[in-house]
Amino acid sequence: MSRVIHTGQALVDVVVEVPDLPDRGQNVMAASATDYAGGTVTVLLAAARFGAECVQAGAIGTGPHGDLIRAALTAAGIGVSAPPIEGLDTGICVVMVEPSAERTFVTTLGAERRISVESLDTSAPGPGDLVCVTGFSLALASTRDPLLAWLPTLHRDVVVVLDPGAAFAGLETDVRAAMLEVTDVWSSNAEEAEHLLRAVGGLDAPDDLAALATAIAPMLRGDAVAIVRDGPEGCAVHVAGTTTYVPGFPQTPVDTNGAGDTHTGALLAEVAAGTPWVEGCRRANAAAAIKVTRRGPESAPTAAEVDAFLATVPR
Repeated sequence: MSRVIHTGQALVDVVVEVPDLPDRGQNVMAASATDYAGGTVTVLLAAARFGAECVQAGAIGTGPHGDLIRAALTAAGIGVSAPPIEGLDTGICVVMVEPSAERTFVTTLGAERRISVESLDTSAPGPGDLVCVTGFSLALASTRDPLLAWLPTLHRDVVVVLDPGAAFAGLETDVRAAMLEVTDVWSSNAEEAEHLLRAVGGLDAPDDLAALATAIAPMLRGDAVAIVRDGPEGCAVHVAGTTTYVPGFPQTPVDTNGAGDTHTGALLAEVAAGTPWVEGCRRANAAAAIKVTRRGPESAPTAAEVDAFLATVPR
């Protein structure tokens, strides 16, 4: 089976449940506060629970936050390829979750930003492996420069997967172009796809998922795959010249944090196992639907739980 390798930032998510966001300069009482292994860990946990062999190639620190990340990865059987960053801890992401399940983030920088071509090389991607990149890695030179130097050196049959995040559309034109030139798979939400299309030439973005996926695909390398998600609406996937809309499974959410990462991890694990992209998207939609009914970014379902869920809904 192909491996799922992530080059992005493993962070500790400090999740606080709040009744609403405070006004500027004011305070709000949180109902709970919990530390979770988050960031890239959410993607890798979802993939591992679907049976994929997974590797974290990004950097991890040596303090208590780094220890929490390593413990979560080890418990899930996920490998860590790069050596730890001595004397520097991993950063955190404060996640404020409102009753609507909407979330707001504040992120710090730490050891996860200390990567190099040599540290990335420790993951040793081979043909068929899926190498994940997040747009947030491209926002700072400390992670952008090593990544853009390393990715073009990979074997052509390594599959480079870009999760652009909110940062990608606002990057310098040459940085976006360099990343898209080595991208085989795009996986984003609808807003991120719309922002990129508007940033390129200032054109209005299409107004439906299928049109967005179709418009993104030609911007990528070769016969690329483009997936555009919209939460409970499901996603569209463009593969082999055809775009297919894959309906979602609307749920009453309690926490949407990590739903997109869960979708990505489940989908890549399915593809690594040989599942066609469209069916993989259907199963990933189900995985994300289950995840939003659970609290915390570490709550991705297993493949068996998705099987049981899909058995209860019409095909």
